Amino acid sequence: MKKLLTMRVAALMAVASFALAQQPQGQGNQPDKLVEIVRNATQQYQNVANLPQTYGPVLGCVSGSDHGAMGIHYVNGNLVNGETLLSGQNLDPTRPQALIYEPQSNGELKLVAVEFIILASALPANAAPQVEGHLMLYIDTPNRYGLPAFYELHVWAWKDNPQGPFVDWNNHVSCAMQ
Repeated sequence: MKKLLTMRVAALMAVASFALAQQPQGQGNQPDKLVEIVRNATQQYQNVANLPQTYGPVLGCVSGSDHGAMGIHYVNGNLVNGETLLSGQNLDPTRPQALIYEPQSNGELKLVAVEFIILASALPANAAPQVEGHLMLYIDTPNRYGLPAFYELHVWAWKDNPQGPFVDWNNHVSCAMQ
């Protein structure tokens, strides 16, 4: 019985730690430091036409099965193999692997978020990659994207996410205009 209780407490602590990692870390109304870094680094890509040719649309507009969406991911495939990995399993917060755009009713695309992505195979076993102190989420294989195992972290720098700036799905984003 004691062993079962210990296992439940450990599981609860792990879930709580992950939930805390996904919450904004800013003070009061101040945005999180990572959100600010992403805004500064991606300001020039508000217009999708300004993206370097190394970024291209992948998977169409990604929406949740029961709520929210992500949008259209423009991914730089050259960056998912660890090219932006800094020391200590940290990814460079100024070089996101994907920029995410929401289709608008006038046919334009609006930058809403970025996603940091690194293939698990680019890291040592039992890695815990981070971006500016935020742990990345492990996505095992098989997955809905048909990708090998990877780590990811969304940053909703350009559109408010009522669930927090680091949660995958955003109820304020829609693929209806695609």
